[in-house]
Amino acid sequence: MARNTEKTPPIRRGQPDVQLGHDAFAERYLKDFSDPAFAAEGIALERLVEVAWGAYIEGRKAPLTRKAGVGYADPEYDLSLDWLQARAAIDEAQTRQSDPHTPTRILLICASPRSEHTCPGEMSKSFRLLEAARAVITGSGCECDTLELSRVTAEYGRNIHPCKGCVSTAMPLCHWPCSHNSGHPDNSGHPSFETANRFHAERCQSADFSS
Repeated sequence: MARNTEKTPPIRRGQPDVQLGHDAFAERYLKDFSDPAFAAEGIALERLVEVAWGAYIEGRKAPLTRKAGVGYADPEYDLSLDWLQARAAIDEAQTRQSDPHTPTRILLICASPRSEHTCPGEMSKSFRLLEAARAVITGSGCECDTLELSRVTAEYGRNIHPCKGCVSTAMPLCHWPCSHNSGHPDNSGHPSFETANRFHAERCQSADFSS
């Protein structure tokens, strides 16, 4: 048998460092409290900065964990509770989707950031089209979920973190739901996002990212 003499390609590194020093971190953290109404809580905010700095410098992305347990390669591994909850929701969505006895279920996504609750002051045409499509779908006897991405721009505390492209290096680096963004895999606050997550994961697993 011929021996494979190909060398493992080197890992490409050299991008600028992203690690913040204490002062830069504190300045950035306190920007959320620039309202003069917070001025009276300056001492309290200083304490919060030190707590947040400790979490940042120690890399405590997932402070709430439990042992992985049965079904995982390392049952003693400390898994994030947020990750486990997201995983359970995705598995539940997959179970519903795979059950032939459940009604056909369609996910509609309004990807427009426009909202009547922000600067434009008027709903998007995409949302109006979504509403028209929903009426047709539900009228045909199908179930319909909607995911309105305009809520990310209009509603406080909603975030959907981007994919970091791990699979472009190697498929085994991608696991779902992603735990690399923060302690919270997603903060969209919408059950339909779990269905979208499953769709995204299946597309990643079937695609070829080698080029």
